[in-house]
Amino acid sequence: MYPKIDGRIELPLELAAVLARAAQTLVADQQRAFRIARRPRKGVTLRPGTDTPLWNALVVEVRPHLRKYGAQANLGRVLGLDRQTINAYFITRTRMPDAERTLQLLTWLIATRAGQTPG
Repeated sequence: MYPKIDGRIELPLELAAVLARAAQTLVADQQRAFRIARRPRKGVTLRPGTDTPLWNALVVEVRPHLRKYGAQANLGRVLGLDRQTINAYFITRTRMPDAERTLQLLTWLIATRAGQTPG
């Protein structure tokens, strides 16, 4: 038979049990959050994100040049793409161009920085 617990202790014991479960959940979430991501298989297409630091740096350099009205459409004409695709590359960051368009983009950026009208 269990010993009788004083009524004043029951609430702190329940609180301690709730805190213990919360701590266990927090530890499990922390372990999941810091799990090392698997490396992608060879030949798999890269997606924009933390695995593409050079693309992220290029996006940071290009975005200030796209603030002017019509700049996305003009860049799209240079690259042979529509404005929505340019938006997906630089604003929503859900897509990346192929190698040829990336080289064209770098050329466009250099010309824009030099004050020339690319195209």
